Amino acid sequence: MAGKIQIITDSMTDVPQDIKDKYQIKVVALKVNFGEKEYRDGVDLTYAEFYKKLSEAKELPKTSQITPPEFVEVFKQGLAEGKEILCINGSSRASGTHQSAVIAKNELGDDKIEVFDTMSVCFGGGMFVYEAAKMADAGATMQEILKHLNSLKPKADAVFTVDTLEYLKKGGRLKPMKAMIANILSIRPILTITDGLVETIGKVRGSKKVSNRVMELVKQRGGDFSDKSIALAISAPTPERIEILKQEAKAEFNPKEIIVSEIGCTVGTHIGPGAWGFFYYKQ
Repeated sequence: MAGKIQIITDSMTDVPQDIKDKYQIKVVALKVNFGEKEYRDGVDLTYAEFYKKLSEAKELPKTSQITPPEFVEVFKQGLAEGKEILCINGSSRASGTHQSAVIAKNELGDDKIEVFDTMSVCFGGGMFVYEAAKMADAGATMQEILKHLNSLKPKADAVFTVDTLEYLKKGGRLKPMKAMIANILSIRPILTITDGLVETIGKVRGSKKVSNRVMELVKQRGGDFSDKSIALAISAPTPERIEILKQEAKAEFNPKEIIVSEIGCTVGTHIGPGAWGFFYYKQ
């Protein structure tokens, strides 16, 4: 159902296709450049194609933010359809995309446009998009939606891990010697998002221990999930891997809903294939 409020987001929030379709959410794509060739995240390159290219590339691709004129164009389109615009973006500390949306809003000078900084990435940002879309669909006003999103901000949480340290090393986020030692010892970092940036909250040896520790931390930090949604985010997944993690999450957390979000090109560039974790709201 098309509401009075058009929800717009950037491709960093990794909103699943079924949610985008159901709530008619418009996604503006960041760019990813392999050498001289530029692709729009999730548009010119499927995620499977992206991870194949990523695994074959000697150097990491470059990602680039959305420009203000791109947002101006999408905002104008929504306004022309007689809608209010709510643009919800990935963390302003991880990308300049949010700032581009603010510049576009100021350029148009229309009070029917609101821009919201999720201070998160992947479906950590997508959770806010999902909440806003459900509320808009149910007839909530812009102010009601923004009030709710702001109340959720301190509760948003994530626990995730990476399958390989190669991409953190290539991107300069991990020193080569540390990466080599960690790989030899099968050490995997456990990560979260704090103040809009990824940070390490633990390290574990061996993949089974990692899985157990991620589940433990989500339980500790998330509390009771019986009336809450939880999102499983994963990069370059196989259907079998998704099913295993879904079943584990169901058994461990018994949530109201499990959403599966595939990690796209923008974030995938920095963490590589096989990364996975959970996004949710704390008590």
